[in-house]
Amino acid sequence: MWGKARELAQMAPPERNRWADFLRALSILAVVLGHWLMAGLYVDDAGELQRGDLLTTSQWAHWLIWGFQVMPVFFLVGGFSNGMSWDPTLRKAEPGQTGVYRNWLASRVQRLIAPTFPVLLLWAVLAVVMTQVGLDRGQIRDATEAALIPVWFLAVYLLVTACTPLTRKAWKRFGWLSFAVYIPIAMLVDWLTFSVGVEYINFTNFLWVFLAIHQLGFAWRDGRFEKPLFAFLWFVVGLAILISITVYGFYPVSMVSAPGGFSNSLPPTLALFALGVAQVGLVLTLEPLGRKMLENLSIWTAAVLMNGMIMTVYLWHLTAFVLVMTIVWIGFGGMGLNSVPGTGEWWASRPLWLAIYILALLPMIAVFARHERSFGPIRGGRTVPKVRVVFGVLLICVGLAATAAITIASPESLSGIRLWVVALPFVGAALLGFGPIYAMVKRDPQKGGAAS
Repeated sequence: MWGKARELAQMAPPERNRWADFLRALSILAVVLGHWLMAGLYVDDAGELQRGDLLTTSQWAHWLIWGFQVMPVFFLVGGFSNGMSWDPTLRKAEPGQTGVYRNWLASRVQRLIAPTFPVLLLWAVLAVVMTQVGLDRGQIRDATEAALIPVWFLAVYLLVTACTPLTRKAWKRFGWLSFAVYIPIAMLVDWLTFSVGVEYINFTNFLWVFLAIHQLGFAWRDGRFEKPLFAFLWFVVGLAILISITVYGFYPVSMVSAPGGFSNSLPPTLALFALGVAQVGLVLTLEPLGRKMLENLSIWTAAVLMNGMIMTVYLWHLTAFVLVMTIVWIGFGGMGLNSVPGTGEWWASRPLWLAIYILALLPMIAVFARHERSFGPIRGGRTVPKVRVVFGVLLICVGLAATAAITIASPESLSGIRLWVVALPFVGAALLGFGPIYAMVKRDPQKGGAAS
């Protein structure tokens, strides 16, 4: 895998923004490490397995989330790459040509949804089997919920990506105003949620907050952050606002779960918005140094390698965690789980546990990373009708959102799963024209390179 990545790294054109690729890989790795570090099962004095986490036992650890909750960085890179992709698509389109947006969106969706199908299918089968053999349904739910919670991000990212033609047009016409408009909207949503008590409206912030960060990706793509001092000012302002509304304000410092069930991320709040602005300013301030660093072929190769398996790592890392915990609890009687998260003994054991999680993840990478684009179009290049594209994307997003929110495990059904939740992403993909056709990578025997 390293040799192939090195070949691809050497073929990258000089004008490619390597910092964008590096940030994409870094953001996912930060999320993975954060999940593995924060989660902590332990065995209590009575010999019972307890669900614990670092944030509950260590107040100071809430500050760590400012470095680990980096989904805004991924949306920044998403805006950059979607702008880079959509602009030439429009330029190449012939006057009066139809289906440009539909084909573009279908290709973007396919790259994200293809790696998701195997993990959904695996856990659907596991949930059915575990139910039929009589395992406790609460434990089945906990396992499926823990393993599949990462798919919430895909539902939001697909919706934001689908808006690209409109948001890109808004950026070209209104510039910074197309970003600024989301600030009062996010503030209004939080006010309606926390002051007025309007239910469910806070979920709209999944769109407003991440659409705003996505707009900053357009600004980056168009060179509006070229001066490091300008980017640094964004960092300072974002950080100042974040501190004022968390340390001295209403919002908790933690960007994920906090005492009382409050979460700044699920759904996003103004605090996560401010964190995103600060993170954008920081990573773009560091861009000149980062691009110089990536001139080193080994570092650039590592970034290319990670980007080639990025969705597999993200989607399977919690499956690896659940697998390890299950084996340790059932097979070894909870050996090594006798320290409460946050204690000195617990911290001393983290390097070993992280190494075990990585070893558990490696076989999943070996099996599934090569097929990150394994579900290809099956319509012979014909344009998919517009209504099918829109409806297909919506079904995929609803299915993924439901998977993360209520899990695929069912406490009542005989099968043990919510079939409609599992089915929705597959039905949506079918409407888009995707099927289980493996697009295997073929090697050019003369050049030894990859040809798709």
